[in-house]
Amino acid sequence: MNQKTLVGNILIIDDQINNLRVLTTILKGKNYKVRKATDGETAIEAAKVEPPDLIILDIKMPGMDGYEVCKHFKSNQKTQDIPIIFISALSELFDKVKAFELGGIDYITKPFQEEEVLARINSQLTIQKQKNFYNKKKNS
Repeated sequence: MNQKTLVGNILIIDDQINNLRVLTTILKGKNYKVRKATDGETAIEAAKVEPPDLIILDIKMPGMDGYEVCKHFKSNQKTQDIPIIFISALSELFDKVKAFELGGIDYITKPFQEEEVLARINSQLTIQKQKNFYNKKKNS
């Protein structure tokens, strides 16, 4: 059997099932392990159990919105270094700046293009791997 090597573990947080389905299809097609959550509370628990390499986070969700979820991840020592890419239909400068101020490392506006999503994820995972490599070298 031909075993594919997973290139990253990604947690997608979005209350819209269709968005989850589309992003999952895109990412699994490129050998990413994908986990999904439709609300902030579920996402926080999932990240505690198995911290992902990267989080894709919607802003407008019932209950805890994406900004609150990001604050939680960034205030927790176990999840504070996980890169968070916001993905939202909110396209105003205020929304984008707020996402970056809270610790997001990138922002994708819906509707999104597959190539853009993959390029941004690959870029951030490469940066994260280099950062981890540097930190290991520094501490050894």
